[in-house]
Amino acid sequence: MDGDHNYSKNNDTLHVCKEEEQESLGKIKEEPDGSPSLVKIKKEPDGSPSLVKIKKEPGGSPSLVKIKEEPDWSPSLVKIKEEPDWSTSLVKSKEEPDGSPSLVKSKEEPDRSPSLVKSKKEPDWSPSLVKIKEEPDSEPEPPRIQEQKQELLQRPEDPDDDEVEIEVQLESDTEDSDEWDETSEDFAWSKDLKHHMKNTFQLSNFRPLQQRAINLTMQGMDLFLVMPPGRGKSLCYQLPAVCSKGFTLVVTPLVSLMEDQLMYLTSINVPAVTLNASSSKEHAKMVLSGMTDKIPSFKLLYVTPEKVAKSKSMFMSRLESAYKNNCLSRIAVDEVHCCSQWGHDFRPDYKLLGILKRQFPNVPLLGLTATATSSVLKDCQKILCVPQPITITTSFNRTNLYYEVRQKDTNNDVAIGDIASLIMNRYKDQSGIVYVFSEKDAELVSSDLQKEGISACPYHANMDAPKRSQVHRRWTSNKIKVVVATVAFGMGIDKPDVRFVIHHTISKSIENYYQESGRAGRDDCPADCIVYFGFADIFRISTMVVMEKVGQKKLLQMVDYCQNLDRCRRSLMAVHFKEGWNNEGCSDMCDACRHGVYCITVDITQHARQVVQILEAAASMDEKLTPLKMLDAWTGRGPIKLRKMIQTTSMSRLEAQAVIVRLQLLGYLSEDFSFTPYTTYVYLKEGCRVPLLKSQSHTVHMTTRKPAAESATVKASGASDQKKAKERKRAVENSGASTVAKKVK
Repeated sequence: MDGDHNYSKNNDTLHVCKEEEQESLGKIKEEPDGSPSLVKIKKEPDGSPSLVKIKKEPGGSPSLVKIKEEPDWSPSLVKIKEEPDWSTSLVKSKEEPDGSPSLVKSKEEPDRSPSLVKSKKEPDWSPSLVKIKEEPDSEPEPPRIQEQKQELLQRPEDPDDDEVEIEVQLESDTEDSDEWDETSEDFAWSKDLKHHMKNTFQLSNFRPLQQRAINLTMQGMDLFLVMPPGRGKSLCYQLPAVCSKGFTLVVTPLVSLMEDQLMYLTSINVPAVTLNASSSKEHAKMVLSGMTDKIPSFKLLYVTPEKVAKSKSMFMSRLESAYKNNCLSRIAVDEVHCCSQWGHDFRPDYKLLGILKRQFPNVPLLGLTATATSSVLKDCQKILCVPQPITITTSFNRTNLYYEVRQKDTNNDVAIGDIASLIMNRYKDQSGIVYVFSEKDAELVSSDLQKEGISACPYHANMDAPKRSQVHRRWTSNKIKVVVATVAFGMGIDKPDVRFVIHHTISKSIENYYQESGRAGRDDCPADCIVYFGFADIFRISTMVVMEKVGQKKLLQMVDYCQNLDRCRRSLMAVHFKEGWNNEGCSDMCDACRHGVYCITVDITQHARQVVQILEAAASMDEKLTPLKMLDAWTGRGPIKLRKMIQTTSMSRLEAQAVIVRLQLLGYLSEDFSFTPYTTYVYLKEGCRVPLLKSQSHTVHMTTRKPAAESATVKASGASDQKKAKERKRAVENSGASTVAKKVK
C-alpha cells in the first residue's frame, strides 16, 4: 500500500492511523468459532464500509481478505488462502526491530518448502505483503537434480575473481548457498569433463567462470556468456561438445575464425567440420550425411549465419533429423552481439537465427561475446527467441595489455616509418597484427613494411580463400611475423603469443577496438595495443558507418577515446561498458597513467566562432566544405576569395585539427553526406550547439598538452621527461594566464 500509516499494538486492539485527515480503527476480537478477526469499522466518504478481515476458514487455513480498496491505498491486498494440502500453522502478530508489525506464518510444510506470509512496513511507510510458497505446476524433478541446479545458480563468487559480475535471470529469486568446491565431481558429467580437459585439451585448471558456464550448458540451460578476448569462451562449448552424445552446432561470423578453431581442434584430435560458401560439393555432402547419423562422426559443426539464414530445406531438414535422434546436443552462437543493430558489428543474417530456438526448443543455446552491453544482450535475447537465459558477465579488464594512442602524421611515409621502427626495434622477431582501414591499405602497408625488411603479408576478404588460408597458417606457425589485415582477420583469432596489435587507422567503435586489440597477449604475458589517430581517418570511417543505426555515435566515442589526454584509457572503456572503475586497477598499463603529463584547460571559444564564420562564408558562396578544405581555409591555404571573408588562425595544422575534432565532439560541428554512384562525400556543417556561441557569456574549452604560457594558440608538447615537465609547470604558474594546469598520473 502506498499511503503513510502508523501502527501500534495495545493488548487486543490494533490501531491503524492514516496521516491524511482521517483515522481508521481496527479491532481484533474473537469470532464465535474462536478465530481472530480484524475489522476496520470506519465508513468511507461515500458511505460504504471498508472491511479487512483475517479469519480462520473452515478448512483450518487462515484467510486474508480486503473487500474495499481505499482511494489512497495501492496496491490492494489480495486473498491469500492455503491449499487443502497445507497443514495448519500459527499466525502471529509481533513487533519488528524497526517498529513495524509483522504477520508471520511459521510452519515448515510437509514438502519442506517454506510457507511465509509477512506484512511489513517498507521504507516508504507502506506495508508490503509477501507470500513465499512454490506451487507444483508441473511434475517435480528428482531431488538430486533440483539440488544440482540450485548448486549451480547459488554458488558465490570465487574470492580470487576480482570485479566479476553475475546476472542470473530466473522466475524466482535464489539465495546464496555454501561455497561450491570447483573440484567437485558430484555432477554426472564431472569425471568426463575432467578427463577430456586434462587428456584432450591439455589443460590443468579452468579459468574464472569457465566451469560454471560449462556445467550450466551441460545441465541444458540457455546461457549468455560475456567474457574478454582470450579468456577461454571457446572452451565453454568445445569441452561440452566432446563430452556429449551428439554434435554441437557453432554459428560464427568469419571464415578466419572457423579456420583458426578447426586448426586447433584438428591438432588435439577433436573431430570438427565446417560448412560455408567455400565448401566443395563433396565436402558439403559428407557433412550433411553425417548430421543424420545416429552416432555422428564429428563433435562440432561450424557454420556461418548465412548457411542457416539462406539455406534451402536441405540443411534445416538435416538439423531436424539430428534433433529427433537426440544428436543435436547444443547450439553455440559465437559473437552473439552481431544479432543486434545496437551492437558494433550488426550482421543482418544473425537476425534470422531465431529459427533455431523455435524449431529446436529443447536444445540449450549458448551465446558468446566479448563486448555486448546489457541493452544489446536484451535485444539478442528477443532476436534469438531465448525466453530466460542465464547471463554471466566478467570484467572487461585484461591487466597484461598496455594501451597507447599515437598521433598519426599526415605524411603516410612518416607514419609507416614509425610503425616499421616499432616492429623492428621493440618487437623484433615477435608476432603481431597491423590493422588497416581498407583492402588497398592492407596491400600498400604490407608492401611498405616488406621494403623495411619486415616479414609481413596482407589479409583481406577480397583475397582468394586458399591464399587467405595460407597466410593464416604461415602466421600461426611463425613463418611470417606480421599480418597486415582488415577486420576480416579479427574475431576468434587465438594465437597465444601475439605481442603487439597496431592500428594504422582507428577502429569504427570502442567495441571494435577492444575486440581487435584483444588478439594480443592471450598467453597472459605483456603485450601492446597501439592506435594511430589521424584527422583524415575520422571522416574516411564516417562514410563507411553512415548507414549504420548508431554508427556515427560509436565512431565519435572512439574519437573521444583517442583525443583524451587526462584520463586513464581503461577508465574510458569502463564507462563505455558500464563498469565501475578505480584507476589503481590500471597499474600504469596505459600511456595516460604511465607518462603522466601536465594538461591544461584552454578556452577555444574564439576558435569556435572563427570556424562557424568560415562555414557561413562558404554557405554565402553556395559552397560546401569538406573537413580538409575547412582546415585549409582556416590555416590560410584556401581559395583567396574565401580567405578575404574570414579570419585565419596562427595555430599549426595539427593544433587546428585538434580544435575541429573537439568542436565536432561537443556538437558545434556535424557532418553532412552526399552520395554518388561511386563514392560518399562528407562535408562539415553547423552543429546543434552553434546558437550558443552568439551569447558573449558562453565559453568552450578543451584539454591539451600546453607547454608555454601567455599564448593564444594551442601547442602540443612533445617532451615528456621530468625536467621539461617541471619547467612547463613553473611557466604556467608564473604566467598569470587564465588556463588551468593539472598533472595527470
